[in-house]
Amino acid sequence: MTSSTTPGLARFNTSEETAATAELHEVCASSAWGSKLLAQRPFASTDSLFAASDAAMAELTSADLEEAMAGHPPIGRPKPGDPTSAREQRGMAGASEELKAELLELNLAYQEKFGHVFLICATGATAEFMLGQIKTRIENAPEQEREIVRAELGKINRIRLTRLVEEGSDA
Repeated sequence: MTSSTTPGLARFNTSEETAATAELHEVCASSAWGSKLLAQRPFASTDSLFAASDAAMAELTSADLEEAMAGHPPIGRPKPGDPTSAREQRGMAGASEELKAELLELNLAYQEKFGHVFLICATGATAEFMLGQIKTRIENAPEQEREIVRAELGKINRIRLTRLVEEGSDA
C-alpha cells in the first residue's frame, strides 16, 4: 500500500457522515472505533488512515471489543449472502467434513471459555492453519486472548480499509 491518496480515500473523506459511518461499520462493528476514525477525516493518505485505525483499536475497551467481535461470524460459518465474510473465509472452502466438524467443536468450546467467537484474520489462511490456531489459543488466559483478538481485529480492519480506499464504494 502506498501513502498516496486514492480515489476511494478521496471519496471516503468527502462522503456524507451517515454514508461514511455505514462504511466504517462494514469494516468494524465497533461504534467507538468508527467514531474515532470519522472524527479524524479527512485523511491525507492511506497510511494516516491505517495509523488512525491502529490507534483507535488500541484504545477500545472490553465492551468496544465485544461490539467489534459481534460483527464477525464463526470461522467455518460465513454469514449467508455476505460477500466479505465469504471472501475472508475462502480458506475453509476445501476443508474436509472432519476438519469442519472439529473446528465447529473447538469454536463452541472457545466461545464457552471466552464468551465470544474465535476471531482470526482468515484472509489467506488455510483451514488447517486456523484449526491449529484455535487449538493453541484456546489454552490462553482470557487477558492474553483479548490482546490477540485486538491484534487480529486490527489486521482485519486494515484489509477491509484497503478494500474501501482502493475499490471505493464497492467495498
